[in-house]
Amino acid sequence: MRYLLFYITILFLVLSGCNTGKQTKPKEIIIFHAGSLSVPFKQMTSEYEKRNPGVKFLLEAAGSLVCARKITELKKPCDIIASADYFVINKLIIPDYASWSIRFATNEIVIAFQDKSGYAEEIDSVNWMNILLREDVTFSRSDPDSDPCGYRTVIVFKLAEKYYGMPGLEDKLTFKNREFIRPKEVDLVALIESNAVDYMFQYKSVAIQHNLRYIELPDDINLGNPGNNKIYSSVSLDITGSTPNSKMTVNGEYINYSLAVLKDAPQSEAAIDFIAFMLSDEGMEIFRRNGQKPIIPFSTEQQEMIPVQLRIYLKEQIH
Repeated sequence: MRYLLFYITILFLVLSGCNTGKQTKPKEIIIFHAGSLSVPFKQMTSEYEKRNPGVKFLLEAAGSLVCARKITELKKPCDIIASADYFVINKLIIPDYASWSIRFATNEIVIAFQDKSGYAEEIDSVNWMNILLREDVTFSRSDPDSDPCGYRTVIVFKLAEKYYGMPGLEDKLTFKNREFIRPKEVDLVALIESNAVDYMFQYKSVAIQHNLRYIELPDDINLGNPGNNKIYSSVSLDITGSTPNSKMTVNGEYINYSLAVLKDAPQSEAAIDFIAFMLSDEGMEIFRRNGQKPIIPFSTEQQEMIPVQLRIYLKEQIH
């Protein structure tokens, strides 16, 4: 009898251990995010995991349009989508896959390079187009059909043609060095660091994060000044839509990053809690340290759909 009780006790402890293991399995939050968010998101999720040991993040970086198509076409499971352009979520994700989005950060387009780049000591915000069009200079940009930085770069070309009064400038820049177009903006960094190209059109935050030199473009061109939206919207570009054979028009606009939690998010409650941390002062400070400015106050076009836990961060819009 004693032996029987002993074995029953051992069996109970083993089974209890198995059940405990199941209970402590971490919640995995899946985030599809713009490549330019890679550094701040890695830091932010790492900090959140320290405070919430039961949570793990699976981060997938891609061009924002590619992130959206993973959801709309490939039907991949995802909790949070974070885009470099609010337009991508509002156009492709809402209302079928998410009910709301929040704009949370901005950026601007710069021309980034390093000391070894050709004419590095000569290029400035006035002569940059003449430098880039030289035969012995190469530059890279991201794909307009995959990445907001890509279509924003072409919009910058269009605005520059008008700003500098140089007919044909857009076409000259668009058709030069096309072999160095890459799927997302952070892919361009490797081209610069390996000396494969001299320059790249890039977000200012990414240039800062990778300790690259850069020149700032005039406010009428760089898409970084909300007061210049009327100028930015004077140009537009057709890009690939929600399916490979469709097209949609993107207008020039002040850069707005946005995010959303999907309707069928596997870990929706944990995802919303993480976003609350991200929108807090502490979370936004991580963006500031990485050269990216928060949009304060945050804004939304779906006020009534915002989860209660997040409404405090939009208190100037929602009453």
